[in-house]
Amino acid sequence: MKRILVLALMIIGAYTNGFAQELYVFTEPASNMPTKSIGVRITNEGMFNNPDFVSRTIPEVMIGFNKNLMMHAQGFLSDMDGKYRLEGGSLYAKYRFLSLDEAHSHFRAAAFGRISSSNRPNFTRDINLEGDNSGWQTGLIFTQLLHKLALSATLGYADAIITDKVLRLNTPQPDKMLSYSLSSGYLVLPVVYKDYKQPNFNVYLELLGKTDPSSGQSYLDIAPAIQVILNSTTRIDLGYRFQATGNMDNRYTKNMYLLRAEFNFFNVLK
Repeated sequence: MKRILVLALMIIGAYTNGFAQELYVFTEPASNMPTKSIGVRITNEGMFNNPDFVSRTIPEVMIGFNKNLMMHAQGFLSDMDGKYRLEGGSLYAKYRFLSLDEAHSHFRAAAFGRISSSNRPNFTRDINLEGDNSGWQTGLIFTQLLHKLALSATLGYADAIITDKVLRLNTPQPDKMLSYSLSSGYLVLPVVYKDYKQPNFNVYLELLGKTDPSSGQSYLDIAPAIQVILNSTTRIDLGYRFQATGNMDNRYTKNMYLLRAEFNFFNVLK
């Protein structure tokens, strides 16, 4: 029993301290959560472009089936259309197909897919499958860890489903979207790892972009963020994204903060 406990603590410590700088705030890394674990998140997003301030709440459950496969289930609620209500939900799965490990570095590659449903009326050309649009998405993630620095790139393709129920006349009708991101994370604290209960403090800078192939419209956002991890199980994120350049019309996420709390439960699945 003592050996099992020590092994579990080593796994948790490796996940949250060795790879903590990979827990990006606005994107997913190629690495997965620990096997047989469950994570619970609650995320609040505040947007300033509606034109008034609006917010969205995203409850989320994550499951690590094994070292290569994990899944997320999300719900979306917001007051973006006047009354605070349930907008829809999403399922996200990620499969890690490549892992190259060294002493203080590793390289991971993963494929992901998402399917989403939303009952929001459509007003913008941007495709956002986390609340604003129905549709599906697939793509690839590549993540490189170099001691305390983690770098990650994502390439994705999304296809929106526009129905008569959500279509509005004289508004954009998004169809397909290319997405891409470049994320960096740096482990600031602890300087020297001694105990799995030590708080972790990470800083992030992410570049988030999309291009609409049909119109040629695109944008690129800059998203700085900070993160605290407590007792290797509780994670708190705070970030803000803003547009650096672009010409895509009427985007909801153009100026947006993100606040998230996450709680992880290890070795709970049989």
